[in-house]
Amino acid sequence: MSDSAANQDVGSLSFEKAVAELEGIVTRLERGDVALDESIAIYERGEALKKHCETLLNAAENRIEKIRLDRAGKPQGAEPLDGE
Repeated sequence: MSDSAANQDVGSLSFEKAVAELEGIVTRLERGDVALDESIAIYERGEALKKHCETLLNAAENRIEKIRLDRAGKPQGAEPLDGE
């Protein structure tokens, strides 16, 4: 199975599912009871999962807004979080 075929569905996973699968891969690799060929394949899938999670986190981070308050402490509007 090629790298792209093994990882083709990674982009459709939710962040939570991708992290859970990545944790499972790390656990299997840490145990050391996986054959070399399978270790390479699941490591490659883990890399794809990691990149997907980073993409999702960056997208979420870009959507986060900081609420501006007026002097009375009432919400006045929102601005990008990195606008500080």
